[in-house]
Amino acid sequence: MMVQRTEVTFMSGGERCAAWLYQPGRSSGTSPCVVMAHGTTGTRDLGLAPYAERFAAAGCAVLVFDYRHFGASAGQPRQLVHIGHQLQDWREAITFARRLPQVDPQRIALWGTSLSAGHVVAVAAEDPTVAAVVAQLPWMGFTWHRGAARPPLRVTAALLTAIAADCLRGLVGRPPRMIPMVGAPGDVAVFTGSEDSAVLRDLAADAPQWRNAIAARSVLSLMRYRPAARAARLTMPLLVCVAENDDAASVPMAVAAGEKAPHGEVRSYPGGHFAGYVGPVFEQMVADETTFLVRSLFDRRSGSPVVLSGS
Repeated sequence: MMVQRTEVTFMSGGERCAAWLYQPGRSSGTSPCVVMAHGTTGTRDLGLAPYAERFAAAGCAVLVFDYRHFGASAGQPRQLVHIGHQLQDWREAITFARRLPQVDPQRIALWGTSLSAGHVVAVAAEDPTVAAVVAQLPWMGFTWHRGAARPPLRVTAALLTAIAADCLRGLVGRPPRMIPMVGAPGDVAVFTGSEDSAVLRDLAADAPQWRNAIAARSVLSLMRYRPAARAARLTMPLLVCVAENDDAASVPMAVAAGEKAPHGEVRSYPGGHFAGYVGPVFEQMVADETTFLVRSLFDRRSGSPVVLSGS
């Protein structure tokens, strides 16, 4: 099936959010829509297109957006993860998708990865009209769990110092103090594991909008965020995809969230936090997610989707 991608925008909090709209090659009627965004500082060009293309090839419209403060979207200061803003961006993206003439507003699905996998659970818990949710490699809140690598005390102290200093900068209206998203083991960075860092660097080669930086004050916001607590309120089907060796997000917390959701299911895959973007793990994960979305979004009244071979 031919897939078309166009540039669109919507407003959130008085700022312009940039998005790609993928449309399946259908000549008439409305389609379900999958609304997607990346995790933490991720931008739409950081490995999301292959997923969107598969979902569109299966007959869904797909809206992939950048949060305020990131990528092609507006918003100052840059590289600031503000949980409240990102959740509002999700709500506005859903509203925008529902108003598109080619979209069936009753068949909106949410897809998130890492931090945004927590966002989609939080947003869907407030909106029972959402038809389905995919939480991929989900970050559901800070926790120390068995097998998690604890950073050296020197790194922890440096990180806390950077957070405190940047919070003070924010109070007086100064630009953020940045820390890297990706660094070598022992660096003060969000991801320092060799496997995750290598995959993220490969994805970044094709992502001109992505920056290897996050405002240090963002970490304080993340520390208070617990989207896993809302999983039990989901009324729609939920698919949770976890990676067995994920040391950036708690696998037990993600599995528990999937089990608490009344219509949740959990699938496990080999690899680490970014395994879902490369090789056979990507192929299996996107195939499972496509199958789940087709099952959740299409019925006899809406017609049969077209699912390409391999998806």
